[in-house]
Amino acid sequence: MSDFATAIALDPVKQFSVFAENRVGRLYDLASVFQAHNVHMVALTVLDTTDSSILRFLVDDPDQARELMINNDFPFTEVSVLATEIEGEHRIKDVLGALLEAEINIHYVYSFLVRPSEKNGLVVNVEDADVAAQALNNSGFRILTQADISR
Repeated sequence: MSDFATAIALDPVKQFSVFAENRVGRLYDLASVFQAHNVHMVALTVLDTTDSSILRFLVDDPDQARELMINNDFPFTEVSVLATEIEGEHRIKDVLGALLEAEINIHYVYSFLVRPSEKNGLVVNVEDADVAAQALNNSGFRILTQADISR
């Protein structure tokens, strides 16, 4: 296994999905709990349906976030996702092109709110993360680990 693949395997970026009833203030409640305990959302997307919402996000401290969600009755799931650094919005096409060339199906994509290095970033959930990571790496994109987004 290459050093690149080993780093990704040992420290994957963790995404949480909170399933919340669709009511005013639920995202605020979660953000308030995190802020009170110095946990920062660094990427966020919300999928709204008639009865519920799915809040997908990355944080700088997944262990603390996990504990806070359990202790504050926020039902959640956790998955590993790919996160890649990009120089600007003009590189989104290049990320998508690298994945297309590798014939990788993309489930969803969203962007970072902030990154410690001040560079842009994309969160990508794909069908085959190992092949996708290698394709992006081969195209010159830096794949991030959880340590890269932690403060």
